[in-house]
Amino acid sequence: MSQTLYQLDVKDLAFPPVELAFTEPNGLLAVGGDLQPQRLINAYSQGIFPWFSENDPLMWWSPNPRAIIKLDNLHINRTLRKALKKSSYKITLNTVFEQVIALCADAPFRDDGTWILPEMQTSYANLHHLGFAHSIEVWQTNSIDEPKLVGGLYGVAINGFFSGESMFYTSSNASKFALVALAELLRTIDVDFIDCQLLNSFLEDMGATEISRENFVAFKQTAINKEVPANFWQPRELPIN
Repeated sequence: MSQTLYQLDVKDLAFPPVELAFTEPNGLLAVGGDLQPQRLINAYSQGIFPWFSENDPLMWWSPNPRAIIKLDNLHINRTLRKALKKSSYKITLNTVFEQVIALCADAPFRDDGTWILPEMQTSYANLHHLGFAHSIEVWQTNSIDEPKLVGGLYGVAINGFFSGESMFYTSSNASKFALVALAELLRTIDVDFIDCQLLNSFLEDMGATEISRENFVAFKQTAINKEVPANFWQPRELPIN
């Protein structure tokens, strides 16, 4: 029996239950709607995210299985551990969000285009100004030049639930440093996982695994129920060990 793809109404912010997502393509739940902040917040609160290419309709996803990194399983190999100890990088939080998302959209390693289209960048910048989207920035520092942004990541946070969207690097290990810094930050409020949405080789190397949608929804809800200090996401420099 064929499934019918759910069409969102721009006047209605509701989504269908995630259990109705297609198995092929994996996780496609609905099309249409818009990227207004409240719809995005509703989506991420349910573990749903938008992902579409230029000239495609707006598509919403809830894949099964789901990729996450349990922070206790974050893989820091010997080479990265040495780099962390010797690093001249500076790590900051939420100081240049719009620059990070623009660089993620145009990351040098992307050879298949990007889903981070201008309308997506604008929408997530709006979420950032509302306190729901955040960036980690990695800066190369030396005694002569101004610090240079060489890596980073961004994602959406609903209380203790952080859903990573994308990352970039232009210098060795910079995106890994961003991920380690995010993990250390989230540990300070006893958050124990990062949502990675879909598995790829980089995330797998860093310790990501796949879990069922059912388990993910339970993990996600526990994280959303966790209270976060009011100043937790304020822009600042982050320590990294």
